[in-house]
Amino acid sequence: MRLLPTLLACLATLAASAAAEIGKPAPDFTAKDKDGKTVSLADFKGKTVVLEWYNPGCPYVKKFYDAGAMQNAQKDAIGQGVVWLVINTGGHKLNESNGYYPATVVMDEGSKIARAYEAKVTPHCFVIDAKGNLAYKGAIDSVASTKSADIEKATNYVTAAIKALKDGKAPEVTTTKPYGCGVKY
Repeated sequence: MRLLPTLLACLATLAASAAAEIGKPAPDFTAKDKDGKTVSLADFKGKTVVLEWYNPGCPYVKKFYDAGAMQNAQKDAIGQGVVWLVINTGGHKLNESNGYYPATVVMDEGSKIARAYEAKVTPHCFVIDAKGNLAYKGAIDSVASTKSADIEKATNYVTAAIKALKDGKAPEVTTTKPYGCGVKY
């Protein structure tokens, strides 16, 4: 019994070191997309990858999807050769009425991807560089509101990170506090 606290401390240290850290290799994962095809982060080595946590019922997510802003950001990024993965933790039913999904929707069964990245909210976003290192994590933009009208006033951290990486630079902002609805583990 005396070994249990030591073992727990070692496990906690190991778990903390495995978390997604800026400048370190992004945690790898393999999962199924909404069509049942296998998707693995390792398949996208050499490309910039965006991970966007998603919940169609979240008003912070609706802010972007109802206005078409998220789909446009996805489409623009994909047009530049970026891989955009919408991570559906919690098995949310996709809301096709709010438009199309130009990005690949990944079903996060058992919340394994969310745990690996310590995703806290929807839309929590992560940008991974072409070397497979985490370049940005946090909020999608600088205005934590549910109003679509605020999108134009905000700095979009994800698109800024993509642009910086495309220009061969590190993103100016690498970490922000994410805002939104809690990810259900």
